[in-house]
Amino acid sequence: MLVTGVGINTEWGLLMASISEDTGEETPLQVRLNGVATFIGIVGLSVALSVLVVLLARFFTGTSKNPDGSVQFVRGKTTVGQTVDGVIHIITAAVTIVVVAVPEGLPLAVTLTLAYSMKKMMADKALVRRLSACETMGSATTICSDKTGTLTLNQMTVVEAYVGKNKINPPDDGAQFHVTISSLLDEGLAQNTAGSVFLSKDGGVEVSGSPTEKAILQWGVKLGMKFDIVKSESIVLHVSPFNSTKKRGGVAVRGRTASNVHIHWKGAAEIILASCSRYIDANGSLQSIDRDKEFFKDAIDNMAAKSLRCVALAYRMCEAAEVPTDEEQLAQWTLPEDDLVLLAIVGIKDPCRPGVKEAVELCTHAGVKVRMVTGDNIQTAKAIALECGILSADSDTSEPYVIEGKKFRELSDKEREHVAKKISVMGRSSPTDKLLLVQTLRKQGEVVAVTGDGTNDAPALHEADIGLSMGIQGTEVAKESSDIIILDDNFASVVKVVRWGRSVYANIQKFIQFQLTVNVAALVINVVAAVSSGDVPLNTVQLLWVNLIMDTLGALALATEPPTNHLMDRPPVGRREPLVTNIMWRNLVIQAVYQVAVLLVLNFYGITILDLSDDKKEHANMVKNTIVFNTFVLCQIFNEFNAREPEAINVFTGVTKNNLFTGIVGTTFILQIIIINFLGKFASTVKLDFQQWIICLAIGIVSWPLAVAGKFIPVPKIPLAKVFIKPYQRCIAARNARNSS
Repeated sequence: MLVTGVGINTEWGLLMASISEDTGEETPLQVRLNGVATFIGIVGLSVALSVLVVLLARFFTGTSKNPDGSVQFVRGKTTVGQTVDGVIHIITAAVTIVVVAVPEGLPLAVTLTLAYSMKKMMADKALVRRLSACETMGSATTICSDKTGTLTLNQMTVVEAYVGKNKINPPDDGAQFHVTISSLLDEGLAQNTAGSVFLSKDGGVEVSGSPTEKAILQWGVKLGMKFDIVKSESIVLHVSPFNSTKKRGGVAVRGRTASNVHIHWKGAAEIILASCSRYIDANGSLQSIDRDKEFFKDAIDNMAAKSLRCVALAYRMCEAAEVPTDEEQLAQWTLPEDDLVLLAIVGIKDPCRPGVKEAVELCTHAGVKVRMVTGDNIQTAKAIALECGILSADSDTSEPYVIEGKKFRELSDKEREHVAKKISVMGRSSPTDKLLLVQTLRKQGEVVAVTGDGTNDAPALHEADIGLSMGIQGTEVAKESSDIIILDDNFASVVKVVRWGRSVYANIQKFIQFQLTVNVAALVINVVAAVSSGDVPLNTVQLLWVNLIMDTLGALALATEPPTNHLMDRPPVGRREPLVTNIMWRNLVIQAVYQVAVLLVLNFYGITILDLSDDKKEHANMVKNTIVFNTFVLCQIFNEFNAREPEAINVFTGVTKNNLFTGIVGTTFILQIIIINFLGKFASTVKLDFQQWIICLAIGIVSWPLAVAGKFIPVPKIPLAKVFIKPYQRCIAARNARNSS
């Protein structure tokens, strides 16, 4: 033997290198979050700088006044210390606005909802290996699924068998076989296998190996094959292992007493049949296959149409002189693959998993395209797809909707891009075909999830946006390359992962709607007040408390909302849909405008409205500012309920089931009472009487009916971002056209 490559230069090395590369590619949600965070940060910083400039200008021009009515800065009279204190106070207010505006709670909300979902998904038989995969699965637009073990039970049984032109009924009735056929079949089944037959502790016969090997060996045992005896009667000279490219495996054996060598082949029925020139009939006689080839092709098609996996067994004689005697030459010997004699064709049934059809229908209803990628015969694949609901009775089953992997592989890049989205079933596919399909779909903007269990599936699992490996049948390499491990190998569990992924995305949107409402209201109130009066109604400590409600407690409350069934009634968001939807903009604008309007009225006319004119000016201002602060916080507490259901009228659905949400809202309200009543010096507040509390609560509770009314306002389907970008794009295009002319 000659070593031609080691390490990275071997096929295994190339495979491991391809799956160990970290592309550093961001998930669809990360891209969206970066955009939202950048936008909020820029707006917040701009507003803070504007407030800083306005307040400094008012301070040094002598427009700003103290609570007692005296001017804060008088040139030549105000000391340096007082001036520095005034400037620091202004800078602190501006910095606080930045702190409130910058969405530092966003990473916390995202991490919390991902971690919460990850823990809950374990109960649904999904082990998350990469945290961001939770939300990416919610954006999935297509799932490329294996057949065996995922859509089916992986419990294979031989249910049909042809020997010669005779259909054996029942298939395990060995009495119908001629002795010559029985002898050759026993030898082929026992020697050309990676499985084994052995006695269990209780004396029963057990079979090991892959599901297909086990099915064929169990068939052989039922026919009367004595596995150990047959193996002891011949010597294995050379093995050509089964692989997914050739779709067959062979072995050369020589009897211990005879000099002739038998070469046994087993594999995909149509591929083995193409290499056969003869067959053995029911009487044990050799017959030419030329006239009967159509009969065998029809038999294979009929079995495949019943969703059976078709496997053929064949052999050929080989003179001892044709077999290399030297060990090195024997190791490199290529087994003859032509002029074979057909022994039998068997149909193996692997029933669909219970609930798979319903799961596929749910995916289709949710806008997620399910594609089946399998190594099986195209007819078998088509039949299973019909049984699982991937294809319907009136579906177009011509190319490219149902295609062979080889044909897809041979297409040019442009042709592949043209047909990829149309493919529903790919039969006789290799791992390379699956990888090509994934790459092509991703180029077209699809968010692709892939299931796989073999080592050769690793590149496709690694390439996909979400790789889903099988926990039972999956190899360690496949599991290491995947983002999520499906512990029960069931497609229904994949659909549950989609549901959880959508829940993660929805929870993040709820938090962003809640946060943006607070941002907009707080910024507008402080900016308008600063520009008009030179002071801000919400001071630094108060804004930081609002920030704590908005970021930490708000993230905890909204990030742990459980998934609901209506999540599967909407289409997937894919890669290009904006994170802040038109519905969210409508909701937050309504709430923010209401809060800004009410609080500005209280800020400028509160003393009159609240009948505080008879109080001392400083005390009246303190009461007014306390009511503004208290009302603002209560508005956020009530609006937190609205954020739970951006679209539904009833925002209280399931609220009692989420103990964490109700606990956080209750805790926030209690802490607000403590701040107002007992931490006045720290928060610059004064105690409010019962009537003033009722006013604050009444203003806050109005946000509920307001939210209900707002949901009857229709929103355009085109995202607002695209509406504003289009004119800009037209200007750019027009300018480029002028420059080119």
